[in-house]
Amino acid sequence: MAKLTIITNPHPTLRKKAARIPIEEIPSLRKFADDMVTTMYHANGIGLAAPQVDRSICLIVVSTKDGALKLFNPEIIKKSFRKEEGEEGCLSIPGLYGIVKRHKTITVKAYQENAHLVTVKASGLFARVLQHEIDHINGILFIDRTKKIMTGNEAEPSENL
Repeated sequence: MAKLTIITNPHPTLRKKAARIPIEEIPSLRKFADDMVTTMYHANGIGLAAPQVDRSICLIVVSTKDGALKLFNPEIIKKSFRKEEGEEGCLSIPGLYGIVKRHKTITVKAYQENAHLVTVKASGLFARVLQHEIDHINGILFIDRTKKIMTGNEAEPSENL
């Protein structure tokens, strides 16, 4: 599996709304999704979106205790009213961190690599990572949602999403 190059801000692909993937094309992207997983783990990340490797398509990968989850065309279909603040970093914005308010629980609808539709319920860090990566496919970076940006010297570095 190949390691892909992670692009960094202010690369223009990071600010584009990504294209939805036609369902019939999802299985042909299996190797690319596997390469994204390899890249995410190699960079010590816990999430990665296709725009971060300069492909403007709706695909995210997320590390879970059960292994990597690959989600095509993910959409948040339900979110809690309650939100919580948490520290975030990003592989595409190295060295910067910020406190971001996110929904505590969410439900995401997406396709898996076999083109089957799934629903994923998430809370805590898992919900935060999904929201962060879905932001990426919408051209939104965590620095757009934080009130205070910190460098690695000011913050205890958290997980890179």
